[in-house]
Amino acid sequence: MAAHLPMDLSDSFERIPTRIFPGAPDGSRWVAAQVASTIREKASRGVPCVLGLATGSTPKSLYAELVRMHREEGLSFRNVIAFNLDEYYPIEQEAAQSYYRFMRTQLFDKVDIDPSNCHIPDGTIPKEQIKQHCTAYEQLIAEKGGIDLQILGIGVNGHIGFNEPGSSLYTKTRLITLTNSTRLANAYEFANISEVPRLAITMGISSIFKARRIILMAWGSAKAPVVQQAAEGDVTEQVPASLLQNHDDVQFVLDEAAAAELTRYKSPWLTGECEWTPNMMKKAVINMALKLGKPVLSLTSSDYNEFGLSDLLVEKGDHYDINLQVYYMLRDSITGWPGGKPNAVIPTHPERSEPYPKRVLIFSPHPDDDIISMGGTFQRLHDQGHEVHVAYQTSGNIAVTDEFVTRFMEFAVGFEAMTGIDNTKSTSLLQEARSYLTQKKAQQADTSEIRSVKGLIRRCEAAATCRYVGLKEGQWHFQNLPFYETGTIDKKPMGEEDIRLTMELLRRIQPHQVYCAGDFADPHGTHIVCFNVVLEALKRIKADGDPWITDCWLWLYKGAWQEWNMEEIEMAVPMSPDQVLRKRFGIFIHQSQKDMVPFQGSDSREFWQRAEDRNRQTAELYARLGLTHYAAMEAFVRWHY
Repeated sequence: MAAHLPMDLSDSFERIPTRIFPGAPDGSRWVAAQVASTIREKASRGVPCVLGLATGSTPKSLYAELVRMHREEGLSFRNVIAFNLDEYYPIEQEAAQSYYRFMRTQLFDKVDIDPSNCHIPDGTIPKEQIKQHCTAYEQLIAEKGGIDLQILGIGVNGHIGFNEPGSSLYTKTRLITLTNSTRLANAYEFANISEVPRLAITMGISSIFKARRIILMAWGSAKAPVVQQAAEGDVTEQVPASLLQNHDDVQFVLDEAAAAELTRYKSPWLTGECEWTPNMMKKAVINMALKLGKPVLSLTSSDYNEFGLSDLLVEKGDHYDINLQVYYMLRDSITGWPGGKPNAVIPTHPERSEPYPKRVLIFSPHPDDDIISMGGTFQRLHDQGHEVHVAYQTSGNIAVTDEFVTRFMEFAVGFEAMTGIDNTKSTSLLQEARSYLTQKKAQQADTSEIRSVKGLIRRCEAAATCRYVGLKEGQWHFQNLPFYETGTIDKKPMGEEDIRLTMELLRRIQPHQVYCAGDFADPHGTHIVCFNVVLEALKRIKADGDPWITDCWLWLYKGAWQEWNMEEIEMAVPMSPDQVLRKRFGIFIHQSQKDMVPFQGSDSREFWQRAEDRNRQTAELYARLGLTHYAAMEAFVRWHY
């Protein structure tokens, strides 16, 4: 008799073949290898390779890898004909946000592709000629033999290209009105939502379906819900990406964050055998309790069976014992002593009691992430006697409005005049700044002088926040990491100088605790780069054998853009109503970031509102699970490096 071979059924709920990678760089390298293989296979036959290309933040790492392969591995694009999915309308080709410019700067200008083979819908064409232009675009694709490989991203509302919800399977290249959710999602490229075009030219879904092969990429937790709908849900025009279930050769390529809502990640016990680790058990029970609206200790054996957790009962025994284990895990994550409780031995406490007091280093990607994301914990660490330092990793200068610059400089000039100081130079600088800002075009990069003023504004606010908490001079540090200083939204990759500066600071302070932003939903990508810089610095110091590093714990916070899932939280710091107000007033010190902030992403609320809402929701989730109901809670996850 043939032996029974175990089958991997983890993807059994997915209706589209899906590959999942640890992060976007890994996924991008795999997709780049597929693109390169297609190019080379067509070149070996002496025929053109027709690629369909996407824009936006998702394919940037793909294009960077293709450029690397061209430079280092001899990948040639001489036989490539490229057709882009879409373009804003109306928009000048050289505008900072145009996809014409995007493709040139990200790929076309860096490889040996023939410029005449680069085709992008024209955002400058007169409106009365658009229909004719779209028809000609479709005909040109057909004349070139059709698309061999189409690269796609996916919008948070499920759009592919700019085919918004409701787009028919039969749509062709056309002018389309962008939904408000799409404009909000793309607002990070513009100073504010009002500047985002309301129209775009896009290849239609039927045009996309003619491609012989399709690869859709998605990175980050913001895409997780719509990826799940597209890959596991019903086919519906309300989620255009779900229509891809009907294509003969399509594949989704995701990072783990974008795959988080797929059943194999969200509820792996439903896809076959499951290893019931404590964390998996915690995840299953919390999800069940929240879905059923019950406290953890009120769950019954019937609930377990109906929720698909009968295997957990078989392996772990009585349902109430499981309830208690999960309840204790939740209870033990709550602490009012984020630096550890002194003179106490609590084995289940999230942090060590010794040493006390600790040296603490909070890394803040922008000059306000510390107070926004962990302001309550920041204040508590100081109040409880720890030596707290803050490292502001970037200047944050692009997030200051031009109007605020002139207001700031007018005050400086007026102050000098009031005190009798010779302000000839300051007055001259103010006049130059006014003249420049008056003539400045939309999205034009600031001069180095203007960027310096904007950076100074944010440094002053950050220092004032530290003084408000109670820190003294020398306990806050402005790193101004070079990767950030481009004057535009697009940043440089992490560099050796960024790592060196961070290693120097870590070695100088020798912290017992490091706090770092784990909020990778930041639409501008600054947080993930800042995290990678810190992580690489810690790893190198550890490899060098510095003795203090063995006692250094790394905690990750979120807050401005998203929050940890309940099952992930390892330390939750409660806040009283008074502490919530203290945190709010600390955020208010950052006056340049109030009201209307440039490039703030799809969430139009002020940062203090976002933070309070997330902290309150975390506290409410703990209460719904049967724990004490606090006014707010800040949550952290420990990262092992």
